[in-house]
Amino acid sequence: MAHALRLSQRGLGNVWPNPAVGCVLVRDGRVVGRGWTQPGGRPHAERMALDQAGENAHGATAYVTLEPCAHQGRAGPCSEALIAAGVARVVSALTDPDPRTAGRGHAKLRAAGIEVTEGVGAVEAARLQRGFLKRVTEGLPMVTLKLATSLDGRIATASGESQWITGPEARRHVHLLRLRHDAIMVGGGTARADRPSLNVRGFGPVRQPERIVVSSRDLPDLPPEGPDFGPLHRVSGDPVTIMRELAQRGLTRIICEGGGNLAASLLSAGLVDDLVLYSAGMVLGASGRPAVGALDFGPLADAPRFKLRKVLRLGPDLCQIWSRN
Repeated sequence: MAHALRLSQRGLGNVWPNPAVGCVLVRDGRVVGRGWTQPGGRPHAERMALDQAGENAHGATAYVTLEPCAHQGRAGPCSEALIAAGVARVVSALTDPDPRTAGRGHAKLRAAGIEVTEGVGAVEAARLQRGFLKRVTEGLPMVTLKLATSLDGRIATASGESQWITGPEARRHVHLLRLRHDAIMVGGGTARADRPSLNVRGFGPVRQPERIVVSSRDLPDLPPEGPDFGPLHRVSGDPVTIMRELAQRGLTRIICEGGGNLAASLLSAGLVDDLVLYSAGMVLGASGRPAVGALDFGPLADAPRFKLRKVLRLGPDLCQIWSRN
């Protein structure tokens, strides 16, 4: 299952609105097939693993990070494909909350005489699948707030100069982070001041994330959609409504890189799931622009709180990854 979970990460940012699933087929102690959800959501991980295994799938155990689907889409249900291949056992991490499956995949497998074990690696699988799970169960995408600041929490000087606070290693890590998200979001002020590219660079040909600018005003010309740039959208409204609309479009994972006002609005609305903070060893002082604007809360107990999950050293900078409690 650990191998299947690693495989599933290859689909993050590439497969929406589908989940990023990994599958490993094992027979007689040997891996005979493996797969992960392909760009655009098809083929599914199980289909990839079965095609690789061929006849060796008969009698094998399938380790899959999400319950095999039970509904008819552009391809047949993965649960039926596993049955047809003669798989003897299926070990899954999570039940699929999509009402078209929601336990029916496991039920089909059991009805066909296949042994099913559920809940193996569920915690890690749920963390990786947060975008898909949140979209299906709450109608909202997973939101990552990325901040690149000085030691005293500033994102620019008083004049707006911000390039570059962090070093090249941290900036490369940001592109890896973008690669694992469906869309990049900034505010209109950031778009007008910086004219950001909002794409993934340095990882070869990739499926570029959608670009979303939150603004009700006119915007500067940004690069048009093409091989190096994803589709560009402008949205406006309150944060929850915006996120619900984006979830309805199929987006599951959004990284927000806008200025302090956008960061504050997302935090105040309780929409931030992960906060990724890159900090550099410089001090800009009180005249610098804060990473987060004013937050609307009363007593200290109501302040947004996050749990530290990981700390990375990236050249001269630090990266802290926090998750919402």
